[in-house]
Amino acid sequence: MKKILFTIVGLAISLATLAQDKEKIETNIAADFVSSYIWRGYDLGSTAVQPTLGISYKGLSLSAWGSYGLTDPDDVKELDFTLSYFKEGFNIGVTDYWFSVGADPYGRYFSYSAHSTNHVFEANIGYDFGPLALQWYTNFAGNDGVNNSGKRAYSSYFEASAPFSLAGVSWTATAGVVPWASSMYATTGFAVTNLSLRAVKDIQVTNTFSIPVFGQVVANPRTQHAYLVVGITLQP
Repeated sequence: MKKILFTIVGLAISLATLAQDKEKIETNIAADFVSSYIWRGYDLGSTAVQPTLGISYKGLSLSAWGSYGLTDPDDVKELDFTLSYFKEGFNIGVTDYWFSVGADPYGRYFSYSAHSTNHVFEANIGYDFGPLALQWYTNFAGNDGVNNSGKRAYSSYFEASAPFSLAGVSWTATAGVVPWASSMYATTGFAVTNLSLRAVKDIQVTNTFSIPVFGQVVANPRTQHAYLVVGITLQP
């Protein structure tokens, strides 16, 4: 796991040192405030703030993302780092997820032992065709789930999303599936876990500043649960 961490850090350093033209470096700072934290059709917590900090250069980006509960002290805290590359619709990346609850009973961040870590490492690949975007995600290390035989599941998730506009609002319809058994997703085989419809509309505050407000209906046929989420995004 340490080799993976060092590789990510090394690539992050390269991102900065190779960028000689500083005007082309882009920085992203934002924060979402959500009524509940729903991820791939699963309920991961109540009202939360979810900050983002990222830097990108010529399609290569490194970002940090977190989720911290605002109303329930028992909500799991999360800190993720993603290194990705995007070019002309194609994207590929690696994410290091860390949760405050997991295989490590002490909740330590810098614990990477194979059987006592709260980190999950995931690779993803996808393509955005415009009217339809496809993404595949697979866990390859860390605190992954197990399959029906009790072996590492290489837990995976496949998602298709389609954006469209209606009545002056930006919409996105999404369908996500878990292709095989994984204790991480509580599946014993192929399962549809995420059917969602999301709408985003900007609320104009001043001539130069607006606040995106979003609402989302999410259904998980696997767990027989459904959710309604509302939130805002603050971004300079």
